[in-house]
Amino acid sequence: MEIRKLTGDDAEVYWELRLEALQQNPGAFATTYEDAIVRTEPLKRVAKNLDAEESSSLGAFIDNELIGVMTIAKEGAPKLRHRVNLFAVYVTPRVRGRKVGTALLQAVIEYAKQLTHVEKINLTVVSTNEQAIRLYEKVGFKAFGLEHHAMKMHGTYVDEVYMSLEW
Repeated sequence: MEIRKLTGDDAEVYWELRLEALQQNPGAFATTYEDAIVRTEPLKRVAKNLDAEESSSLGAFIDNELIGVMTIAKEGAPKLRHRVNLFAVYVTPRVRGRKVGTALLQAVIEYAKQLTHVEKINLTVVSTNEQAIRLYEKVGFKAFGLEHHAMKMHGTYVDEVYMSLEW
């Protein structure tokens, strides 16, 4: 398995995996598949995001196939620059159970530790995603809050757990 920072050249494979994520785990993301597929020029938008200075996406590859992604975004305000936010986390079901998520998360943490002034990573995860919560806890993330009714899908509310990792 290879883990590396994604660039605009990876836009097409990232977009394909993102659409899969929205279909496979619709309750885990604020964006819906239906919203995503009607976007204007999505590959240009994805390429621009992958090349942006304020965020970084790391991807896990097996045999040159993108199988997992995680994105961290820097905060813009001076008083918040000591933290980054982790989001857009997904590993394709075909490789789950093979420690891809663990390896990718450890790579993201090491990457974040190299960023100037960064001292912590924040994230939110749906409260029903026990597997993800266990993974985050295993590498040292601690829960610090719960947002009730954070998202609503088809009349059903979903709570989100707020977690952070500090060093």
